[in-house]
Amino acid sequence: MPDHDKQADDNKIAGTAAFSKFMAVLQLIADQEAPLSIAQLAALSGYPRPTVYRILGALMAEGMVVENPRSRQYEVGPRLIHLASRAWDRSDIRTTAIEPLRQLRDITRETVHLAVPSDHSMVYIEKLESPQAVRMDSRIGTRVTLYSSSVGKAYLAALEQAQRERLMRALHLQAFTANTHTTLEALRADVEETRTRGYAEDREENEAQIFCYGAAIIGADGVPVACVSVSIPLYRRLADAQQAYVMPLLQACAHISRKLAGPG
Repeated sequence: MPDHDKQADDNKIAGTAAFSKFMAVLQLIADQEAPLSIAQLAALSGYPRPTVYRILGALMAEGMVVENPRSRQYEVGPRLIHLASRAWDRSDIRTTAIEPLRQLRDITRETVHLAVPSDHSMVYIEKLESPQAVRMDSRIGTRVTLYSSSVGKAYLAALEQAQRERLMRALHLQAFTANTHTTLEALRADVEETRTRGYAEDREENEAQIFCYGAAIIGADGVPVACVSVSIPLYRRLADAQQAYVMPLLQACAHISRKLAGPG
């Protein structure tokens, strides 16, 4: 009898092996929280440096990745961000959330982010800028860690315990500021505090001089599907934070969660 699996392998479109290598390198760059060098990409992919170099050249020519000329490291490029943005524009979560997010931005007058989980990080799929002069240096497509961001900690807190613990144990806790958690014990304590009060705080842990509040959006199945944050430059953070930021944030997330659940 013919070996149909072997026939399927033999009938693969010519060039797919090379395409798979391109996608593997692109995926590595997209999945990392920081830009990567050629040496790092070669080590992570298992491909020789000359191969990685050629792949990067082709990806840069198409705008899929960009190189930092100083560090000689690579990160996602404008074309990939644009393609991702087009996909996110069609996202049910983004479509459902956009009006409550606008209202939240207008009430708080601060920058609002919508983020979704991706591996061991969160990815911003929407950003509504503050109307005030000083704004957040972030963009759609930016990745932030689960342990240093308010959206990340809000997501962890909303997970069931076994999954939360498994994710936290897999994290590499790298300091971004003097306030970043660098031990699992400190992160656990913060996440438990987040669970108790119902929202997360980023106390200059991801970026100096920026304070963020975050809360989870819960899907119809009771699982967190996204998170929302309000980001405030420290110098203009209002004293009555509960009234100014937290309550509007929680109301927006509850509103979006209800919309995702549908009627009934």
